Amino acid sequence: MIIDAHHHFWQVDRGDYGWMTPDLTPLLRDFGPEDLAPLNTAAGVSGTILVQAAETEAETDFLLGIADRTHFVAGVVGWLDMTAPDFAARLDLYEAHPKWLGLRPMLQEHDPDLIGSPAFRNALAEVARRDTPFDILTFPRHLPAMLDALAGVPTLRGVVDHLSKPDMTAGDLGQWGIDIAALAAHPRLMCKVSGMVTEAGPGWSADRIRPYLRHVAEAFGPDRLIFGTDWPVCTLAATHGEVVDLARTLLGEVFEADDLAKVFGENARRFYKLA
Repeated sequence: MIIDAHHHFWQVDRGDYGWMTPDLTPLLRDFGPEDLAPLNTAAGVSGTILVQAAETEAETDFLLGIADRTHFVAGVVGWLDMTAPDFAARLDLYEAHPKWLGLRPMLQEHDPDLIGSPAFRNALAEVARRDTPFDILTFPRHLPAMLDALAGVPTLRGVVDHLSKPDMTAGDLGQWGIDIAALAAHPRLMCKVSGMVTEAGPGWSADRIRPYLRHVAEAFGPDRLIFGTDWPVCTLAATHGEVVDLARTLLGEVFEADDLAKVFGENARRFYKLA
């Protein structure tokens, strides 16, 4: 059975999803457990990890409430302001919640200079000291700053979301390929096989995605890849079932059954410290 280590729920009228612009019409409705449950059953997903989608503690609280009452949600990767003076105290509070699994700042929404700020660096050092699972949500332009920050926190338990969103319509790996390989040189970093169909552009194909996924597979290896659907964002380009089948197909070209079991479940359990 599969663990989907990256998906979202939201309630639009909560009003804190700043990235939800009118051009994203298919996503401008509520998505909850009742929508995902039958898709999980059809795809063979036995458990999920719910990831924040708004830069507020209120949304993290909302998600923790859903996790508390939803049997298939193993836990929540939430948001905290990593530049706040009371960051460590807020992290204390949330880490006491049994369904809190880790932290994700939405770095892609900010200038890369944020990653180099003293406040962020201090917070990242605190995250590393606690061995808190840390989701790295970046665009390729953020990777040099992230690599520089990682030099100071070599023990960080981190996972790169969505392959760091390379432009798969470009046709070559470019600087992203160099930087993602440099990230993979950090032995405590992992990478999520997620978010691919939305980065591959209109009329995406397995052939277009394959070189990017293979590069990540070779760089990180089967012990440091984690599968996630990125549902419902993925529905901008593909169905839930198509996303699962795509990952099975492309990863199956690279790995044998034992390694696929790691990518589709065991690695997520280990990284997020699931029971």
